[in-house]
Amino acid sequence: MSAAFEPAHVVRFAGDSGDGIQLSGKRFAERLAAEGNELATAPDFPAEIRAPAGSLAGVSAFQVQFAGRDVLTAGDHADVLVAMNPAALVTNLASLRRGGLLILNGAAFTARNLKHAGLADDPRADGSLDGLRVVDVDLDELTLAALADSGLRRREALRCRNYTALGLVCWLYGQPLDAVSCGTERTGAALRAANALALRAGRDLAETLELPHLDARERPAEPGPGRLVTGNEALALGLMAAAERAGLDLYYSGYPITPASDLLQFLAAREAFGVRTLQAEDEIGAACAALGASFAGALAVTGTSGPGMDLKSETLGLAVSLELPLVVVDVQRAGPSTGIPTRAEQSDLDLALHGRHGEAPLPVIAARGPAHCFEAAYAAARLAVEHMTPVILLSDAAIANGSQRWQPPALEALAPIAPGYAQAGDTFAPYERDQRGVRAWATPGTPGLEHRIGGLEKRDGDGEICYDPANHQRMTDLRAAKVAGAVSEGLAPDDFGAEQGCLLVVSWGGTFGAVRSAVAQLAAHGHTLAHTHLHQLHPLPPGLATRARHFKRVLVAELNQGQLLRALRAALLIDAAGLNKVSGQPFTVDEVRSRLAGELEALRDCA
Repeated sequence: MSAAFEPAHVVRFAGDSGDGIQLSGKRFAERLAAEGNELATAPDFPAEIRAPAGSLAGVSAFQVQFAGRDVLTAGDHADVLVAMNPAALVTNLASLRRGGLLILNGAAFTARNLKHAGLADDPRADGSLDGLRVVDVDLDELTLAALADSGLRRREALRCRNYTALGLVCWLYGQPLDAVSCGTERTGAALRAANALALRAGRDLAETLELPHLDARERPAEPGPGRLVTGNEALALGLMAAAERAGLDLYYSGYPITPASDLLQFLAAREAFGVRTLQAEDEIGAACAALGASFAGALAVTGTSGPGMDLKSETLGLAVSLELPLVVVDVQRAGPSTGIPTRAEQSDLDLALHGRHGEAPLPVIAARGPAHCFEAAYAAARLAVEHMTPVILLSDAAIANGSQRWQPPALEALAPIAPGYAQAGDTFAPYERDQRGVRAWATPGTPGLEHRIGGLEKRDGDGEICYDPANHQRMTDLRAAKVAGAVSEGLAPDDFGAEQGCLLVVSWGGTFGAVRSAVAQLAAHGHTLAHTHLHQLHPLPPGLATRARHFKRVLVAELNQGQLLRALRAALLIDAAGLNKVSGQPFTVDEVRSRLAGELEALRDCA
């Protein structure tokens, strides 16, 4: 880690859902990634399609933390907050650190907007912003003046004020404007030109006001390779890479559901790469279509969020019984029921582990961050194809919508994926198994490989319908043993810190960044603690129980009420406590560190 890249910076854009906040944040993050920064982003937008303008419910925000070193979270507190209206200020002021820079669009602080935000007085004049560096500018007037000769109507011109704010922020962090994207071909030449003018007007305003340059880092002369990628994009690319390495067509079927819909949209545009997609009429149809594609010999995937997982459970049981490869992506959101569709939670783990009737075990993998979604998706596809089993891949809303800088691996560097095709012959039996307990993949249309399929129990070996009690016991045991044996080829846990000592923190999914940061900070101050982050949740990795017993106390961190905690207690017979949060928001480093410090204080006599 080079000292030239210190420190990390956090910027947060906030405004009405119609202010282009997500676009401003994304454009800024793209510029930072292209420069070679490591970064993490956290889009935060309402579930309503369009809440009333200026209302608290309609506030959209985008936060990015960046540095030249590893960045594991989008940051606890912003150094700079851009608030485009009073509602954005009210809902995001707590995210700005004391002494931070607050940029306000003064034009939006009208009596009407103050009332919408629930404010009796103007916060710019009542002392509530004391302790902050406040830049109060009229972004509306500045944007209209910059676009006076653009030919755009007033309403169209004001749509560019997000670029005015972006230009101001680019000045603060020394980002060249000519490298900022002002739109695509679909945007239209006139609007792209207007965005460029607005961008320049924001930069010129910052220079006129003599605002400080906040980033004094020495930048690399040659930025390394890499690109900005969201979790959903990385996941889709991982599936595409797996299909290519396996020599299979990729088939994806889904039904639109937040926050998984981007997977279908992204893959639907990749037909030229051999991807086939289907928007099904419902979640059940999507799962069944994917299972049919698997039977036909494709790398089959279906994706959804929590409510859709409920509906796919019967098809998952059928896939377990048929022993066909199928990847089911669950981009978790806050629940139950419709819940909060745009907020993150890890509350589908029980569903993934046990949400099927009968004894129907299958591997469960969880991605830990946006860039890691590529690796997790590739591993899930490999497990499914090589072990002839459905696999559940868990992501969440924060991972799916967030982004990181990611360097695509060379395709030939990825582990090979070898489908176990059946060979036609006189002795073919569809449920004969290899030494791993895996049956062969007999695709339809191959002479000599005709066989019966269906959900009724199969006779060991030839797959004929069989109701014999002893056979059912044997088939149940064989399916379970096959899944248990897949643990050696799954994703190993990420271990950090001491081998033994006072406190071991176990986490999974999107909690990785906050927990790893908190543990590393406390370890740097001499505390004896460690962190194990699980990527494979079933089967559990070998050695986890032994590692846990080397510590005085085990704490399980997750965004639910203790689902992994209960699973670890049952499977490993260890005592453990939970660090839990169910607010729809990820852990912050501060809150994890505070809890860990309290645990360590209680264990202060630990040897």
